[in-house]
Amino acid sequence: MIESSSLWIVSDVDGTLMDHSYDLTPAKETIRTLQKLSIPVILCTSKTASEVKVIRKELNLSDPYIVENGAAIYGESLKKVNGEIILGKKYEILEEILNLISKEIDYKLIPLNDLTDHEATQLTGLSGNSLELMRDRHWSMPFLNPPSCLVDRIKLCCKKFKVDIFKGNRMSHLLSTNSNKGKAINALKKYSNNQNIQIIGLGDSPNDLPLLLNSDIKIVIPGIEGPNLNLVDQLKGFEFTLASEPNGYGWKNEINKLMNKLELL
Repeated sequence: MIESSSLWIVSDVDGTLMDHSYDLTPAKETIRTLQKLSIPVILCTSKTASEVKVIRKELNLSDPYIVENGAAIYGESLKKVNGEIILGKKYEILEEILNLISKEIDYKLIPLNDLTDHEATQLTGLSGNSLELMRDRHWSMPFLNPPSCLVDRIKLCCKKFKVDIFKGNRMSHLLSTNSNKGKAINALKKYSNNQNIQIIGLGDSPNDLPLLLNSDIKIVIPGIEGPNLNLVDQLKGFEFTLASEPNGYGWKNEINKLMNKLELL
């Protein structure tokens, strides 16, 4: 479908398509409508492929999906590349780099996968098998947000070790400089060999900035307490829409408005 469609919906998941109780219900009907219109819904998330497979099954999606903050793209339809496009470095390499940065700044940066089950549940709200799916990570390194006073020193280390760090609402993500959500979108466009694509991008936190900057129509989804002000600040100078409702309700409303505006409904 991505090769023939002139319109792609590229969406973050946590805090955007669903709230932090992981409820996908508000967006389901709109997604069914998009499928009837043959408009791809490409999930673009920090989640692992194992987690996204569960979400795709619930939503009955068959389009390619971008995982681990843009470090990898998977999809049954990506037949020319055996179902995967890998942009990131292996988890083990990123783990070594995170340890080196910790030594440089004299502060232990703690990987998400090093948390106990209780600690991970407290942070993410996930439990049981969902924790195991979250830990099945191969191309990115999420870690607990460091104190703000260390941010500048960490940025210097990123240049030294040729990595990038993107901050989400609940944790930070270490990636190779070859991978982020925007670079993944462009890699998927290149694969599709489709030059006539308009991308509607939806996100809610600063780690969605590359996604939004590489979208033709940018939609910021607020949380219950309003939009992420850091993300809004970084989008100054760019045209974007701020949804009037949070999470999946805002997602549904803005997509429906656009479909009406484009006279697709």
